[in-house]
Amino acid sequence: MNTADQYLKAIYLIQRAENGPAATGALADSLDVSPASANEMIGKLQDRELVDHEKYKGVSLTDEGIVRAREALQTYCIIERFLANVLEVEEFRAEAKELEAVIDETVAERLDTIIDREPQCPDCFDPEADVCALIDLEIEELAD
Repeated sequence: MNTADQYLKAIYLIQRAENGPAATGALADSLDVSPASANEMIGKLQDRELVDHEKYKGVSLTDEGIVRAREALQTYCIIERFLANVLEVEEFRAEAKELEAVIDETVAERLDTIIDREPQCPDCFDPEADVCALIDLEIEELAD
């Protein structure tokens, strides 16, 4: 997954949580980047017709952007579930965030065969808990 896909995934999750456009500041905070960096990438995504951006209103995904964002989120869920359920990595969320930038589609598909992805993926992702709801850990443990 590349940086553009990480942005699309973040926009998608913010839009779901806010039930509307994603504010640039919220996007920058979510990705731990500066607002200037977020604006620069939003411009690139808009040039590629993956997002629509209205100044002072926020950024929204186009239909193609939604498809790409859902694919990116699905890949992220696969990585999270593999790390947590198969490898039993304690800090699976931090590891998944690091790995999502370097795992390509082929590797994600191979990991997917190991975790046996559920049909509801990527709708299984809980943005409030910041974790795939299908992780075999108690949500209370994740909050600690």
